[in-house]
Amino acid sequence: MTHNPHPLPRRRFLAGATALVGSSAVGLPAAAQSRAARPEKESLKFGFIKLTDCAPLVVAYEKHYFEDEGLNVSLEAQANWKVLLDRVIDGQLDGAHMLAGQPLGATIGFGTKADIVTAFSMDLNGNAITVSNAVWNEMKPLLPMEGGKVKHPIQATALKKVVDKWKSQGKPFKMGMVFPVSTHNYELRYWLAAGGLHPGYYTSNDISGTKSADVLLSVTPPPQMPSTMEAGTIHGYCVGEPWNQQAVFKGIGVPVITDHQIWKHNPEKVFGVTRGWADKNPNTHVAVVKALIRACMWLDASMANRVEAVKMLSRSNYVGADEEVIGNSMTGSFEFEKGDKRPAPDFNVFFRNFATYPFYSDAIWYLTQMRRWGQITETKPDSWYMDVAKKVYLPEVYMQAAKALVADGKAKDSDFPARSDGFKGPQDGFIDGIVYDGRKPNEYLGKFKIGLKPSDTL
Repeated sequence: MTHNPHPLPRRRFLAGATALVGSSAVGLPAAAQSRAARPEKESLKFGFIKLTDCAPLVVAYEKHYFEDEGLNVSLEAQANWKVLLDRVIDGQLDGAHMLAGQPLGATIGFGTKADIVTAFSMDLNGNAITVSNAVWNEMKPLLPMEGGKVKHPIQATALKKVVDKWKSQGKPFKMGMVFPVSTHNYELRYWLAAGGLHPGYYTSNDISGTKSADVLLSVTPPPQMPSTMEAGTIHGYCVGEPWNQQAVFKGIGVPVITDHQIWKHNPEKVFGVTRGWADKNPNTHVAVVKALIRACMWLDASMANRVEAVKMLSRSNYVGADEEVIGNSMTGSFEFEKGDKRPAPDFNVFFRNFATYPFYSDAIWYLTQMRRWGQITETKPDSWYMDVAKKVYLPEVYMQAAKALVADGKAKDSDFPARSDGFKGPQDGFIDGIVYDGRKPNEYLGKFKIGLKPSDTL
């Protein structure tokens, strides 16, 4: 479904996509200031999946930020993540809202092999894990209470008792995730393993990822998650919004944990293009990133903006869910069991905490999880992880856009991590208490009780 762009009187061609600012936090001398060249390609088609975290694309379109950069953009919803990736690879789409693992998976050849790059992280957090009412009714009596409500965060240890019971009765326990290299797959696996449940390995003979699994995971497109669970095909799922809150509104399931509770400020989606497209259209690429940065700044600027964004996203050509369902998570709260609505100011973060910067350490975390669960079959040195991250993540393009926005007066130096080396430093906000240091991926892999160790093979 294509959302035709607004008529585009060319307001201006901002020549500033590679503009550089004076000695400041962004860090380059005033003599280097320049105005950027005109975009090589002006008419662009971008793809997205019907999730609330497509918001930066929607806002950049609806608030005319793409137009401001001399770009004539159309947005088109895609059927699923595979179709979206294939259409970027074959050139039907110029770029797309992507799972953070998709450019990495494509680059290393897990699934479709292609050189996909990203210069922009679209958001932090935004996912949750939901179980069916039947599963919740078995889990809830096993959970500690606090103030008359279930104590959060909920560990998967309670689910393990349910799964063990089902196994003793000969019943398989099935859960859905959206794609093999999705954040959702890795977050769900992380949570299950932290609670003592094995989510299974990928092998050359078992590309379903279910070898040795206590819980059988399978792919379901995001909008189909609630109906698939309601039909009994799966008993729970991990997905982005609004499809967890939809289960609450429909009365068919209960979200048990958000991804922010699994890993605080985890990176979620990215904007991906092919390496060939990026090399051919460098000015266009910077202009797109400028527009997306502005959209994310706007999304995090005020609650009024979030409410306006909810109205945009509710339209059928975007997410197409009720405003109330989308607003349940987009406006600072999250509902778990029906009526148990809790503050969740960080459920969706679009710009704060340098959310839009493409950190190498984010890329390396995804690669460690691919290795942990067998998608990467061989031992790799730490240098390999860094090399792949640098091949796929393009902070230099991001900083060109950032500098241009500062030069244009649309952002401040302090909005961007100008002196970052691409690493966030050791992170300790994981549900299992394990500290992640992106500079030491093999050491990190060695810390887990469940999952492949650095030297393991299947």
